[in-house]
Amino acid sequence: MRATTNGSNDSRGIGVLQQRFQREEFRSGVRALVMTPLMGPAHEDFVAIRRQAEALREWFSRETGWLLQVEREGARLYKRPGDLTDVTRGLPGYNRRRYVLLCLACAVLERADPQITLRLLGERLLELAADPSLDFTFTLEAQHERRDLVSVCRTLLGLGVLHRVAGDEETFVHAGSDQADALYDVQRRLLAGMLAAVRGPSTWTPEEAPATLDERLRALVGEHVADSEEGRRTALRHQLARRLLDDPVVYVETLDPEARAYFLNQRGPMASRLCEAAGLVAEQRAEGLALVDEAGLLTDVAMPAEGTDAHVTLLVAEYLASRQRQHQADGDGAAPAPARSIHEHDIADFLHEAKARYGRYWRKSAREPGAEGELARIAIERLEKLRLAERKAGAVHPLPALARFALGDAEIRETRTVPAAVGGLRFDQ
Repeated sequence: MRATTNGSNDSRGIGVLQQRFQREEFRSGVRALVMTPLMGPAHEDFVAIRRQAEALREWFSRETGWLLQVEREGARLYKRPGDLTDVTRGLPGYNRRRYVLLCLACAVLERADPQITLRLLGERLLELAADPSLDFTFTLEAQHERRDLVSVCRTLLGLGVLHRVAGDEETFVHAGSDQADALYDVQRRLLAGMLAAVRGPSTWTPEEAPATLDERLRALVGEHVADSEEGRRTALRHQLARRLLDDPVVYVETLDPEARAYFLNQRGPMASRLCEAAGLVAEQRAEGLALVDEAGLLTDVAMPAEGTDAHVTLLVAEYLASRQRQHQADGDGAAPAPARSIHEHDIADFLHEAKARYGRYWRKSAREPGAEGELARIAIERLEKLRLAERKAGAVHPLPALARFALGDAEIRETRTVPAAVGGLRFDQ
């Protein structure tokens, strides 16, 4: 009898451990796919995602309406943004020119052999770029143009679409295509998953093709919504879940009336489900809702974080939050005071004063005379991406979530180690 009882207890203990492991593995899969929606087999979480593929497919489909494909060659979560007007998203260092080059490079690779050289990729890209309908000029004669092409190749390398076999891109930048080269394997399954569109742009005839950029974006990701009350509620739930997972914070005032009514009624249960699955913590305020990653890993722009730019951003956030708090304290208390805008030169002046106290911790270029303007620009851009501030006509307007950084004067401690960043808000490309 004793042996049977112990065996039963051991079995229950093993079952509990297995359930806990599966929950943690599922959560890691959700987080990994949100951050890396196009994932090759070399990714550290890919094996776990293959084990949890069915549960992950069902969860993403139910909560966000995103399709998940998991195969031996990789995984693709077809994320579609909840807000098409967000101009702060994008690949780091990319402008319109590099995005055009990225699209042309993918078109070349789609028609290429399983292996291709950097030089051949450039030559074929030049042929496509010469199409007069593109209104686009590109050559490989100047070093900055070769660097643009190499940046695109490195993006594709990072996504797993290309795999370097031999060669060096940096030599190609400096020496030119005649003296340097690189050889790549083309991963076709990952290449096929690059475009996360409901309808491919090549399916439109010239007569029916959308004319403006806004119309094109909406046409690419437009999804069928059932003409019923349940269908509209499901579409609203998916749209809001996408924003909560992708955006640092969702403000009530940014939602249209129908979405706002649903959000105010359902944000508690929705936040609970998303936080449980993704390992996040909900911060609910009257102005909106943020799902915070306390580990600071589920983010593109962490705050706080290491480095001069991150430190300057934290100082500016505290400065803006303190100014806003003082402005509200000066009001009559009858109603919340509207956010007061602050000019960029005020922030630069603040950083000029802060340099005397914190400059020894900054990189050398940030301590140079006149560097405050560039530091202010960087800090404001980071705060915009984190939905903590917005910039209009040269003025910076604090947003409600910035209040969490009204911390007061920092205490400087000399130490050899840097504490781990906590409380980072999230931002996805």
